[in-house]
Amino acid sequence: MRKLTIQIFAAIALLINANTGNACTNYLVTKGASVDGSTMITYAADSHYLFGELYFKPAAVYPAGTLMKIYEWDTGKFLGEIPQALQTYSVVGNMNEYQVAIGETTYGGREELQDSTGLIDYGSLMYIALQRSKSAREAIKVMAELVEKYGYYSSGESFSVADKNEVWIFEMIGKGTDIKVDKKTKKAYNANRGAVWVAIRIPDGYVSGHANHARITTFPLENMKTSISSKNLDKIFEPDVEVVYAHDVIGFARQKGYFTGKDEEFSFSDVYAPLDFGAARFCEIRVWSFFKAVNKDMWNYFDYAKGHDLKNRMPLYIKPERKLSVRDMMNFMRDHLEGTELDMSKDPGAGPHGLPYRWRPLTWKYEGKSYFNERATATQQTGFSFVAQMRSWLPDAVGGIFWFSVDDAASTVYFPVYCSVTSVPEAYAEGKGDMLTYCDDCAFWVFNKVSNFAYLRYDLMIQDIKRVQDELENRFISQTAVVDQTALKLLETNKEDAVRFLTDYTVNTGNYVVARWEKLFQFLLMKFMDGNVKQEDGKGGLKYNQYDYCPAPVKNPQYPDWWKKNVIDATGDKLAVPEGAASH
Repeated sequence: MRKLTIQIFAAIALLINANTGNACTNYLVTKGASVDGSTMITYAADSHYLFGELYFKPAAVYPAGTLMKIYEWDTGKFLGEIPQALQTYSVVGNMNEYQVAIGETTYGGREELQDSTGLIDYGSLMYIALQRSKSAREAIKVMAELVEKYGYYSSGESFSVADKNEVWIFEMIGKGTDIKVDKKTKKAYNANRGAVWVAIRIPDGYVSGHANHARITTFPLENMKTSISSKNLDKIFEPDVEVVYAHDVIGFARQKGYFTGKDEEFSFSDVYAPLDFGAARFCEIRVWSFFKAVNKDMWNYFDYAKGHDLKNRMPLYIKPERKLSVRDMMNFMRDHLEGTELDMSKDPGAGPHGLPYRWRPLTWKYEGKSYFNERATATQQTGFSFVAQMRSWLPDAVGGIFWFSVDDAASTVYFPVYCSVTSVPEAYAEGKGDMLTYCDDCAFWVFNKVSNFAYLRYDLMIQDIKRVQDELENRFISQTAVVDQTALKLLETNKEDAVRFLTDYTVNTGNYVVARWEKLFQFLLMKFMDGNVKQEDGKGGLKYNQYDYCPAPVKNPQYPDWWKKNVIDATGDKLAVPEGAASH
């Protein structure tokens, strides 16, 4: 048993090291699985180093010969330069003006396959593709061609790539570094430049997800109809094509000795990112938690998600038992494994106030034994998260809504950003602050003030947070139809007026959210200061006593009995009041 525990801990440690920078979660919804025919993808960018802000790149035209500098998204490291496209499209956050949206999760995979000479990291890959693509299929083509030509710098990555009609999952890993010297030029080059990858369209009416582990296993091989290899990449635009893969995805695995079976038995995930306990318990469980919320049959995979039955592999996509809304997707991003035995708010680690978080490290030791904390979808270290909603029945300028938030998804607010905007709310704009630079009116810091204060007495404070959260998000969702109709009316006569209207609405809404959240922080600070709980006056404020002089009598909620027992067990009679003695 001890040997097994050590092996499990080693597997967990490898997984954690591969995913230190970004441990993220994506959920994917096709048109036929949504209540209104939207396609949707969600993304939580979880990193202890990522400052949450709303990126914006306006459309531009560049002279021939212009070079684009590439910086690694995670660290800011300069990687090199590549030719700039002559025309780029406007991008806000992770959605462009044509309703193309991309998210990601890092799975690491085989460490030896990271290419230290590559020019394109996974972050640059996403944002360059958004600037150059009018559809999900074009984005996949752009991404595949970029890594083929310039090399892929990052470790294994899963991407969600969606437009107003389709949703794809696209998994990639580099080919390592094999330095050779050209006999003619005498210059060194990487003979393994590029990447191996597979992209699969999620069937209409289905949902999928990925969370830091490669999920594509076997897939149909090339038949020039529904499945093509990268040798025929131009055929990706043919509507019957549902699977695209690197032409050497199997051959390279054979060359490296990773795979020796029949081609049709080849599994991308099993070969390039072998499944282990940690991959299931920390990663796949987040996908499972989404799946089980929309299809009760997914409880059959609970043991798999817990890392106990790895042979019972969860499907890549499933059919939900009901249609899903934007509101549903927001709530799925707030999951703490509630409704399961793994609910982090229910064990003693949650403390007396039911905190569903555990501070890092994720694994820990006690008296020579190894243990771990659960990793749920909602987590404290989220930089930003979004629900990207693409609507095919509307013009692109109106159809794409990028529901954006910063910080912990459970205690944040998603507000609507229309994909055609020409500016973003000042409170969310790039450059206002960073992880080491505080600013009073930065969305990231305002939301962190609320969440980090709430972690002190979570069971009580989260109720007030959710009340305001629901108030705002429900209002924004209910306003969508009116905003859409107003924009459509303006669009009939002048597109610039429509875009200006949507930009003003987005900017004003985002700035209002931050101002409202600052007011919430002030309210929470006054209400819960020093462990007391002040009474509310029923008008959104706090209640004075009958003389309007000081607070009405405050409440002092009791600690739970299990906590009292633990204190008594640990201290014996030290804190006991002697019989007959007065107590206060």
